[in-house]
Amino acid sequence: MADGVDASDRMIDDWTRKIQEQAQRYQAMAARVQEISVTERSPDNTVEVTINSKGLLTGLTISDSAQNKRMGELSVQIMRTVQAAQARIPELLQQAMADTVGTEDQTAAKVFDEARKTFPEPPEDTETPAPENDRELQFGPEDEADEAAPPPPPQPRPTARRRPPEDDEDDFGGRSILS
Repeated sequence: MADGVDASDRMIDDWTRKIQEQAQRYQAMAARVQEISVTERSPDNTVEVTINSKGLLTGLTISDSAQNKRMGELSVQIMRTVQAAQARIPELLQQAMADTVGTEDQTAAKVFDEARKTFPEPPEDTETPAPENDRELQFGPEDEADEAAPPPPPQPRPTARRRPPEDDEDDFGGRSILS
């Protein structure tokens, strides 16, 4: 009977050791995932973005050469660069999982699949022409040749409040209701 108890104790000890090892691997994976940071540049190096493992923007640098671009064009370029950076997250997650918990782990596989759904490959990079009627914002002194801006619309006049009729039961003649 002592052999049965000893075998049970060894089985419980093995089980406990495996759970502790797996917990350490998951902690290592979580630490690696927290450290993931992706920096991506636009094709013309005008925009540089940095995102974290959750896909959140943590850094944005716009070069001086961007001042020659239209605002709409620049915003499209920023979003495409962010998407390109986010699309790299699943690969980095998969590498962190392979190095810590292994590729056969079901939980890790589920995390990876979810990351691929959340951060798909960016759409094809097709040039989107800026609308022709897009106006540029200019800062600095106005050029004398520019037309003067139209004056702002007149402010509406405040409406006068009507006085209640004299026979109003709630009119206390300007006195407090407590007096």
